[in-house]
Amino acid sequence: MYQLALLYLACVLAGYGLANIPTSALITPEIANFFAAVGGIAMVVFALAVLYLGVKALFQKKF
Repeated sequence: MYQLALLYLACVLAGYGLANIPTSALITPEIANFFAAVGGIAMVVFALAVLYLGVKALFQKKF
């Protein structure tokens, strides 16, 4: 369970990295905009997954 949460957190950080790629000779502004969109979507999706795991763990009944 904790490994899955850490994987999701790593994916959120990877999305942040994609969203903040600077432009250079290899990465044109169009490609940087695409990476920013993909990174933003990844951050939102995996942040929701981490929140889901947290809520699920909060309301889980322990017998």
